[in-house]
Amino acid sequence: METRREQIYNTAGTLFSRRGYAATSVRDIAGELDLQGGSLYAHIKSKEDVLWAIISRAAEQFLAAARPLAASDAAATVRLRGMIHAHIAVVTGRIEQATVFLQDWRYLSSPRREQIGALRDEYEGLYRTTIAAGVARGEFAPTDPKLAATMVLSAINGVHAWYRPAGPLSPDEIAERFADMLLNGLKVEGRRSKVEDPTSGRGGADGD
Repeated sequence: METRREQIYNTAGTLFSRRGYAATSVRDIAGELDLQGGSLYAHIKSKEDVLWAIISRAAEQFLAAARPLAASDAAATVRLRGMIHAHIAVVTGRIEQATVFLQDWRYLSSPRREQIGALRDEYEGLYRTTIAAGVARGEFAPTDPKLAATMVLSAINGVHAWYRPAGPLSPDEIAERFADMLLNGLKVEGRRSKVEDPTSGRGGADGD
């Protein structure tokens, strides 16, 4: 059975994800729970404490899902595919909490924002090092691992904005299709080199 504090966190997560943190008041949260605004403070210290609880938990869920995959001895393509699946599973498994983590973390006060920023940097680093390993092993075409990691995370972070449980694709199907598209973009096969670029003025047009 949920504790009152867990009920507060879950209710706040729903409201924050729908309205945004700034547009949600403590009174709004209390009203959803049929509590007086002052009664809520018997369980929490502030609205920001609730935000912190939601965001810090979500950050740890993302990291706990990705760390073992990134640290495995599997091929980089296998690791990255698994990480994409794990990320989308966390997002879709607790969509409201993931939405709050992705859109409202900047509302935290400076020390807490810095802590979450460090966790986000660690998480991005798992993708960056996995992609760099793939480049080093010849699994991926030469590329900037940081930019490639940003591309992958930008794509999969956006799932929270449109995913619906009743939609035509399951989370696993979404993850597999995203992984196929993103990994195909990184692979060596099919990537044109600079000398094959028709805009470079070599080949084709001059009949060479």
